[in-house]
Amino acid sequence: MDAPAPTRGPASFLTQANALLRKNLCFQKRNLKTNIGITLFPVLLCVILVVLQGVIDRELDKPKYRCGCVCVDPGPAAVGDACRRTECGVQHSTLDQVGSCPIPNPTPWPALVQVPRPESRAVRTAGQPFDGLPDPTCRDTGSCPAAVLVTGSNRSLAQSLSVGLFPASTSSLNLTDYLDALSKIVAGSDTWPWTTELIESAFIPGNNLYLVQPRCLSNLTQTVSSNAGAIPLQLNIDCVQGLPLWRESASVVNDELFKGYRQNGGGSGGGKTNEFVAGYDFLNTNTNGLEMNIWYNSTYNNNTAYVPISLLRVPRLVNAASNEYIKFLKGSGVEMFLQYVKEMPKVGTKLKFDLSSLLGALFFTWIVELLFPVILTYLVYEKQQKLKIMMKMHGLKDGPYWLISYAYFFALSATYMILFVIFGSLIGLDFFRKNAYSIQFVFYFIYINLQISLAFLVSSFFSSVKIATVVGYIYVFGSGLLGEFLLRFFVEDTGFPKGWVVVMEIIPGFSLYRGLYEFGQYASAGNSMGTTGMKWSNLDDSLNGMRVVLIIMVVEWAIVLPLAFYVDQVSPLGGGFRKNPFFFLGCFKKSPLSLRRYSFGRQGSKVVVEMDNPDAVQEREVVEQLLLEPIANQAILSDNLKKVYHGKDGNPDKLAVRGLSLAIPKGQCFGMLGPNGAGKTSFISMMIGLIPPTSGTAYVHGMDIKTNMDAIYTTMGVCPQHDLLWETLTGREHVMFYGRLKNLKGTELLKAVDDSLKSVNLFHGGVGDKQVGKYSGGMKRRLSVAISLIGDPKFSWTSQAPD
Repeated sequence: MDAPAPTRGPASFLTQANALLRKNLCFQKRNLKTNIGITLFPVLLCVILVVLQGVIDRELDKPKYRCGCVCVDPGPAAVGDACRRTECGVQHSTLDQVGSCPIPNPTPWPALVQVPRPESRAVRTAGQPFDGLPDPTCRDTGSCPAAVLVTGSNRSLAQSLSVGLFPASTSSLNLTDYLDALSKIVAGSDTWPWTTELIESAFIPGNNLYLVQPRCLSNLTQTVSSNAGAIPLQLNIDCVQGLPLWRESASVVNDELFKGYRQNGGGSGGGKTNEFVAGYDFLNTNTNGLEMNIWYNSTYNNNTAYVPISLLRVPRLVNAASNEYIKFLKGSGVEMFLQYVKEMPKVGTKLKFDLSSLLGALFFTWIVELLFPVILTYLVYEKQQKLKIMMKMHGLKDGPYWLISYAYFFALSATYMILFVIFGSLIGLDFFRKNAYSIQFVFYFIYINLQISLAFLVSSFFSSVKIATVVGYIYVFGSGLLGEFLLRFFVEDTGFPKGWVVVMEIIPGFSLYRGLYEFGQYASAGNSMGTTGMKWSNLDDSLNGMRVVLIIMVVEWAIVLPLAFYVDQVSPLGGGFRKNPFFFLGCFKKSPLSLRRYSFGRQGSKVVVEMDNPDAVQEREVVEQLLLEPIANQAILSDNLKKVYHGKDGNPDKLAVRGLSLAIPKGQCFGMLGPNGAGKTSFISMMIGLIPPTSGTAYVHGMDIKTNMDAIYTTMGVCPQHDLLWETLTGREHVMFYGRLKNLKGTELLKAVDDSLKSVNLFHGGVGDKQVGKYSGGMKRRLSVAISLIGDPKFSWTSQAPD
């Protein structure tokens, strides 16, 4: 007696993963041009950056941006115009050239205070009716004083000190020694300060230098000429009255300063600010010590994301109060002068503009994120075309699908980023070359994993490729622009709470932007100073946000990936049955040894028969009897299965399947006939897991379609109403893939594939080796039948089988 043939169980995890991997490799091989285009896209952008950088470098290398030079020793006329000695320096340079000049001994400049412009000086208004402020009419003549607010615990002492904040000058200034002359009084400027003290903007011709005096005399307004080192000066000197005003408390001072600043938008201030020179709180100052707080206008530092931070004119404010306190203690003969402020020496430099470092955060954010809509579109496409549910209906588990899909997207993303970094380094972009490659590797590795997980999560909410594509690109360009013009502004605003910046960086696009921004900043600094960019030790820098970004991305990756899997299982757009939100709790329940050992049981209340057809009544009675048997020899058992499509836009509900009860024994070929709209397709769609039933249920070999659909998929074949095929794969590759899902291997697989293609007349003439996109409609239909029968399923569903 021959031994029985060994039974073939369901495919293992590794077998299914291998089948899906082989199918994906074939699919991607046919899309090689697209994949090459995707991976080479960052290379193209790097080339564009290099070209633009070259254009900028050539422009900055022109003489108008190099340190100015003049000939100080021309050669003899007989020699021509040859120059024997050239002298270069700040004194021979324009403002555009000064930055590149060597300055071994920087020019000292007087320490000034920031004086408000005449039209912005504080006046009394309806919104700011504080004591002592001048009438607004002074703005018409430009004669408004420069007010200073004063408070402190000891009023008499504070007022006494404030009176001497601005020492009086009774004669015209002798600017032969302008540093000494201006150190004995308080001078100021209403110009915007610069980022360096190599040149004080107040001394540029055309600007006014204000002498802040208790009372202005006519002889203090003058125009004088002087020299700052080798730099000739022509100063327009004007006088402004310094007006100290007492206030009862620091809160009053703060409120008055705040309201004056806030009038910038309009209101009673006429759209102008009410600016003060400063505010002093002398606190508990007494003969034993000076204790004070100083308010100053920090808006002049230009602390925005778009220009470098400027210096502030604060030292003279401190010196004015300190000097008056010294005189209060020791007498008027003792003074503490602040003679000048001076920049650090600098070597000659070449003006540089590293485009990749300064603009890289925005453009590189777009480059890295461009993979997001690609991944999202691929995932939604498989769902929209029902290819994902088709694979599940032939036994593919979620685990292999997620593993292989994730691995493919990771391989694509990793190749994309490796080419990006390598090529950017080869062509000399400091953004990559300056920063440690190990930090870049960790950063990009974490982010591409987070981006893939995010794409899986977002795909659960879309069933249309067009909508998903539009949303994906909106996210890419929107997050980049918001990062550049919103997040960067807050990052560089030292007054903005850093906690809120961290909250914003929870958005993956913002965390990517912040990391790239830090790379750009360190690369730019390294390029300017001739040093390296970011190293691991720099992660401890207080202003470096990279450490926080890495932590955020790791945590989000760990959360988003399992969340994406969970949402995919319970989302109504995931395809197939939507699982119960608490489906994961089933992992802790003990599964029965055999589903067939238990009675099917009856679900729901007694059935109300809605038709008088005697055959339907008889079939229902048969089903009711079979449901009471502990073992039923039935392939299909439908128990009062109903499907209602709920109406939209005010339309009534449509009853597609009206409480169908049906028993189909094993080994029987069963056909359903009926006109269009009779419910045939809806019934099969419920049986194969495409749509959930409204009520009732059905059993396939003893397994409930509501709770055991994954197990049912391993035993069935499906030929759906519409052909669910990959246009770029061949017929043989389709059948081979689904055969592997049914655990066919080796010669058994090859024979089964050949037999399936022969059975539907797709074998001879090499038809099976042609891409499905070249098949006719009938050929595609026959291929779908071959797929449904591969692996000898226990039962097979066919909707509208071919002739």
